[in-house]
Amino acid sequence: MTSTTPVTSSTGIAGQTTSTRVVSIDIFRGITMAVMIFVNDLASVHGLSKWTYHMPASVDAMTYVDMVFPAFLFIVGMSLPLAVRQRLRRSPSMSRLWLHVTLRSAALLVLGLILANVDACDRSRMHLSPFAWALLGLGGAILLWNVYTGLSGRVVLILRLAGAVLLVFVFAIFRRAVPGGEAWINFSYPEILGLIGITYFAACLLYILTRQWRAAPLAWLIFLVAYNSACAAHWIAIDHLSLYLWPFGNGAMASLIMAGVVTSLIVLDDGRIGGPPRKIQLGLLMALLAFASGWFLKPLGISKIRATPTWALWTVAACCLLFTALYWLCDVKKQTNWAWLVRPAGSNTLLTYLIPDIYYFLVALTGTAYLQEHWNQGMPGVIRAIVFTVAMLLAAHAATRVRMRMQL
Repeated sequence: MTSTTPVTSSTGIAGQTTSTRVVSIDIFRGITMAVMIFVNDLASVHGLSKWTYHMPASVDAMTYVDMVFPAFLFIVGMSLPLAVRQRLRRSPSMSRLWLHVTLRSAALLVLGLILANVDACDRSRMHLSPFAWALLGLGGAILLWNVYTGLSGRVVLILRLAGAVLLVFVFAIFRRAVPGGEAWINFSYPEILGLIGITYFAACLLYILTRQWRAAPLAWLIFLVAYNSACAAHWIAIDHLSLYLWPFGNGAMASLIMAGVVTSLIVLDDGRIGGPPRKIQLGLLMALLAFASGWFLKPLGISKIRATPTWALWTVAACCLLFTALYWLCDVKKQTNWAWLVRPAGSNTLLTYLIPDIYYFLVALTGTAYLQEHWNQGMPGVIRAIVFTVAMLLAAHAATRVRMRMQL
């Protein structure tokens, strides 16, 4: 690279710690986190434009809200080549690499299942509040996967074991009511973290096995878009296939990660592509091609809920534009001070992701509902969401400063 930035360590939402010279990835991730916190809180506010919420599955349209989750997948893809490269430098063992990928995917699935099953908890059978159950589970996860510094190995081992015991406990006691009796964890929807974990594993199957071929990620991206289009056109029926058996789904989510991989390889190449101007040109070209491809595939629908190719491709286009702009501003021009609030959320993303949920569960546990009852309409609700977002980002900033950081 012609322009370099000091090496920094960052932890993405998929838990991978990467050393990267592209500060814009952290800031891009932090901006995405901020938007996610904002729109999640805004979802409980009434009386706003339909463009402020997710579009229903029956409508062929998408809003900026529909781009938040796929943006995470795109960023996971951007971090993937960096994480694999660093992992293999530390240990060239492919078996250890695959074990690492599998455990990371499983950890994200565990977290996702906790968040997805809170509302299904049967208090009468568990003798425990659903919100207390979730807090115990997230507390166990933080203890198990926190990055400890300045502590003896014995203390760290005790803390990690305590976290593991808590996780086993919350899963062991979980019960939900079903017609005719009770049931255990519902695996049908593993929440966003679980979906990221499953799709991350699918993308690794493609990328790691073919990483020696420079054009492979682009070829996989084209294949996944074609496959997603065939599914959207009902030429291929996958409705009966579980994500646990077929982690590629209809190809949309995997294509988003692979698009991130391609973008990362453009920006983090070894000099064969050229300097920043050339990389910026290619980033803009990729955005243009993704938008044009999405426009061409519009007859197949535009929907996040249905995971159509246009939704995925237009998200890729938006992500490429935003990242290219951030690359120019942050890495080429070295202007990063403006991002002081979001940057910790981008380098400590998994913990930042959980902080709002921890807050919601604590509020629910105490029975406090003032904000939900009084600041949930129109502009006051928007102000509430903005203040809440800033508060959560400051909490993430504080957690990072005291060296609370989760790493899978």
